[in-house]
Amino acid sequence: MELSDPATPQASSSPNDATSRRKSGRVKQKPVLLQTDPNISMVPNGSGKRKRTPDVGEDDVDDIESDETDPDQNDEDPDEEELKEKRRKSRSKKTSAKPAAKKAKTTVPRTTSLPVRSAVNGVKKAPRSRRPRAVPNTVIDENGTGLFSEVFSHGHTVVAVASEWIARYDQHNANAMTEIVNFVLKCTGCDAQVDVHDIEDPDNAASKLEDLQEEYQSKIITDYPLVSRAKGHTSFRSTMTSFFESLIQAAHAAGLLYTDLALIENIEVWVTTMSSSSIRPFRHTATVIALAMQSALCSAYSDLADSTANTLRQKEGEQKKKTVNKQRVADLQNKVNEGERRAGLVDTMLENIFNAVYVHRYRDVDPKIRLDCVTALGDWISTAPDKFFTAQYLRYLGWVLSDTSAPTRSEVVKQLSKLYKRNEDIGRLHGFTERFRPRFVEMAMRDAEPGIRAAAVGMLDLVRETGLLEPDDIDNIGRLIFDSEPRVRKAVASFFAENINDLFDSVVEELGGDEGMAEAVGEDDPDDPDVPRRSWLRFKCLAEVLQLYSSGDEEEAAEREIQRASFVAGAPEVNSRFALAAQAVYHGLPDIKDWDSLAGYLLYDNSAVAVNGEGGKSPEHLFRERCQLNEFEQTLLLEILNESVKQRLLEAVQSETDKKGKKTKVRVDESREVQENTALRLAEVIPRLLRKFGANPTTAVAVLRLEHVLNLEIFEELRQGSTMYASLLDDINKQFLTHVDQGVLAEASIAILHARSFDDLQEVTDSKLQELWSDTSDSLRTLIDAKESDEDFDLTGLCNTVSRIANLASVADCVNVFESEARSKSKNTAEAVTASPAHLLTGLINSDPDESYGGQSEERGQLTIDCIKALLLYNMWLVRSLQTSFTSSTPPPRHLPDTSAFASGLLTVMNTRSGLDPVRIAAANASLDLYTLYASFRHLSLQPHPSSKSPTNNLTTPPNNKGKAAAHRPTNLDPLVQTIPPDSQTCILAIFASAEKHHARLSHRGLEPAPDDAVDDAPEDPESVAEDEDEDDAGNNEPAQTRKLLAEKQLCELAGKMVLAVVGRVFPAGAEGEAKVRARLKRNEKRLGANFREVVAYLEDKKKKRQGKEKARSGGAERGKGKKDGGRRRTTGGGGGGGGGKGGMKSAEMVVDIGSGESEEEEGDGGEEEEIEEEGDSGGELADDRIEDFDERGGKVQQQQEQEVELEVEEDEIMGD
Repeated sequence: MELSDPATPQASSSPNDATSRRKSGRVKQKPVLLQTDPNISMVPNGSGKRKRTPDVGEDDVDDIESDETDPDQNDEDPDEEELKEKRRKSRSKKTSAKPAAKKAKTTVPRTTSLPVRSAVNGVKKAPRSRRPRAVPNTVIDENGTGLFSEVFSHGHTVVAVASEWIARYDQHNANAMTEIVNFVLKCTGCDAQVDVHDIEDPDNAASKLEDLQEEYQSKIITDYPLVSRAKGHTSFRSTMTSFFESLIQAAHAAGLLYTDLALIENIEVWVTTMSSSSIRPFRHTATVIALAMQSALCSAYSDLADSTANTLRQKEGEQKKKTVNKQRVADLQNKVNEGERRAGLVDTMLENIFNAVYVHRYRDVDPKIRLDCVTALGDWISTAPDKFFTAQYLRYLGWVLSDTSAPTRSEVVKQLSKLYKRNEDIGRLHGFTERFRPRFVEMAMRDAEPGIRAAAVGMLDLVRETGLLEPDDIDNIGRLIFDSEPRVRKAVASFFAENINDLFDSVVEELGGDEGMAEAVGEDDPDDPDVPRRSWLRFKCLAEVLQLYSSGDEEEAAEREIQRASFVAGAPEVNSRFALAAQAVYHGLPDIKDWDSLAGYLLYDNSAVAVNGEGGKSPEHLFRERCQLNEFEQTLLLEILNESVKQRLLEAVQSETDKKGKKTKVRVDESREVQENTALRLAEVIPRLLRKFGANPTTAVAVLRLEHVLNLEIFEELRQGSTMYASLLDDINKQFLTHVDQGVLAEASIAILHARSFDDLQEVTDSKLQELWSDTSDSLRTLIDAKESDEDFDLTGLCNTVSRIANLASVADCVNVFESEARSKSKNTAEAVTASPAHLLTGLINSDPDESYGGQSEERGQLTIDCIKALLLYNMWLVRSLQTSFTSSTPPPRHLPDTSAFASGLLTVMNTRSGLDPVRIAAANASLDLYTLYASFRHLSLQPHPSSKSPTNNLTTPPNNKGKAAAHRPTNLDPLVQTIPPDSQTCILAIFASAEKHHARLSHRGLEPAPDDAVDDAPEDPESVAEDEDEDDAGNNEPAQTRKLLAEKQLCELAGKMVLAVVGRVFPAGAEGEAKVRARLKRNEKRLGANFREVVAYLEDKKKKRQGKEKARSGGAERGKGKKDGGRRRTTGGGGGGGGGKGGMKSAEMVVDIGSGESEEEEGDGGEEEEIEEEGDSGGELADDRIEDFDERGGKVQQQQEQEVELEVEEDEIMGD
């Protein structure tokens, strides 16, 4: 009789047997569920917890358990010996339990009812809520007992544990099955267990699991071992799944899997029931176990299929022999039959688990479970393709392609990519591919995750190799070479390269195949890149495909407009889409790496092609005719040439270091040689390219960009380098003077700036730059002379000249040029124009409202904008020179710059133009920049000139003394620091209000109503506002998104300049006016987008910091009362100089004498000063000071003085950036 049978007649043969039987029954009953150790009730004397239950006597428990354990004895009276034994044990236990009864008062809820009830009801929640609930099984008990401890112990392997369990199963299957089910429960994080009775009644498994779920839910556990990140659980999943896989494999090897079907059936009953549980730990853990068992069954299925096939081949080979061994044939046939029978059993098991678990869990609400299902199905298909590599199972992968979870979609793409790599089984994917191909393409083009898009492109590249993609799909994926995501471009590079190779192969076939190509171009000569070669045809194919993919793209026009408008102010050069595409395919197409060959192809003249006879054309003629480029293709290849040179030089620099990051002399020499050859070759190629493509602005821009990558250090080292580079600069100057396109002027200016960055070539560059200044200045005087003498006035020429002057002023110091006066006579009059360029440009701005020029109003507006830009740059260079002279030993200038005419012209432009006219906005921005720029001298005024013999030689007190710090400002710098006039402030606020309304209307946002005490905005002309709205709605062909972004950029740029002006205390004057302007700027900060909110938030950050410092100082003043008088406090004001930032004063130390109320400046590095701490990116500010040495009378005076000094330093640091 088995040990699991509770009704055996021998159970009541002796009291000892009854006692042991009762002990075993306690292990398996519900009251034990509250105990930490399930085996604790087997201790003869009981545990400590049993001692804390005086209300429930041992006799009662024994009676209850005796009734449950031995139902046959319920109707019989107990024996006398048994009663004596019970009374004896009861007396001994009650006596030993008396001391523990005192503790029952503190744990009354635990002993007022039976343990089985306390685990379900809510009586004990109150005392347990006072301490955090621990996660069960967070640490594996190495010294524990049971199957769980054996599996996760470091001293055992899962294979050995599985083999031992199989041996125990052979001895007593019910007990072994109880262990395996309890192991599963333990893996879920549940401490409750099942007993043998539950195992022997599989029909009651569902109800038993419901009880366990209620037990588990009562503990409110939020974490379980499978997903826990606690220490000791990193390898939990792999160990658990490995155990079940080893278990199935051991049963398969021993044949137990096929002789005892109850083994897998009993496990399936419990695991599949748990996989449908409403509790996630049960459902997830059981699903992972079921998937692991299925994977092991797939391996067994594959082994059976292989062994059966081998046996069948042996049988066929035996039958083909001359002398057939019939007995061996019969044995082999029996072996085949047995293998097929076992395979059929395994197939049934696979079907059962798939239908009971996978069909329901692959669409589970938990994305982690769905992810596990997808991974498992991919493994099953790879392991047992005969079973799972069919449309019946592949469709589940196709359905998960639309899963809402990104990791799940990524995993299914990964699994499908593995399947498409199996060339031997590719035929099984035809139907699946036809069904889900549109979803493949959709994921590659429009998935929300860039990583999934890149993976989908890689999968489609594999699909393309099988020939299952349509031509339209190939083109749609190829267009992703222009995608904005770098990962997608990188993934599609190989796909795009294959498209180029396919087109190249087809063109080669049209030209007669390899024989025709050999006759047309012969062998490639590496020493002569200007000779036709095969790679030219591939370049032509590349240009054709790029032109095809870029045609009809509505976003290209928007992109060019945004770049032309300098959408991101001060941003570095933005590469074109074609340059980004060239970066992606650089490693995919080896021919692109040969940039010298590409340059030769662009320089080759295809106009003269000889015809071989009248009846036909020679192969050479056909080849050259096929390689002819149109204008758009030339632009594309010039962009690709630029990127190819960059990548080649980058590779050369990166090759200097090995994998360990160390440089070697050989590598450095090789890299240097590559850079020298590239620079010399470019210096030869660029002038030739400019001569051929310089007439077209688009191609000229692409050629000028090649100069940016030149390593000019090489020309410094060569003897004839300066001469060669001077010739190159002549060609660049020619482009600058002959073109009017802003792109060409900008690229030429950058090339000049690049040349000025090298000291050894500065002399050559300055001479060429001086020629440009001379030509443009003379042209400006000549054109204005013609305008004033009523001759034929060329407005377009004047606009182009002023534009060139503005571009030159952005890269070179223009102070001397703008202030120089020269004599230039006109052709028909003897009068001369002697005014300086600065005076002439200022006159053009002031005359803007009086000159309409008929239909040339747009050109007149652009002329005014260029004049404003040039004069603002001139003032920037002027401020820089003044700061340099003031902070160095150079004497300061005798005369200060006069900006009144420029400021007056800006105000005139703002008053005469209406709405959001670009000229009006440019004037407002320039006005803010102008006053903010000169406000930086407030910082320099705190320091005496270095050339002074004493700190007070150049310092006098101005009539309007405002504070102690103002007494030490140099008189000759005070007029430069001015506030914006009220009229200009009114115009700026009106423009700001219009920009707010414009952006709100385009972005469909609402604005906050203006409060009663707000700053009044100047009323706008209703007609002008209506005209602006009509132009935006009807006359503007830009995309809506582009117009919205440009409006936001316009608003944020103006708001940013207003914020700087407020911080610099030039807009407006006075604390009350500043507060109103701050409120006006912040009125709509929460309604106009995140960018505008971040710009305006700069004001609030400063305000909060100042309030925090004032509170800290007031607290310090209270703490400092009672100290003695005459205390002195020193602070060191940090901050850079104006303009250049780093070139200004490094520190300004204010020494405040509390007793006398006077302040003086000191210079030195005394060790007793408290340095000002820098906070964030806003420059240094006064730190929270701990004031100790001042009395009650001088505290307020010092606090007021400190606030003035803080405002000075804070504003100066802002202006110095």
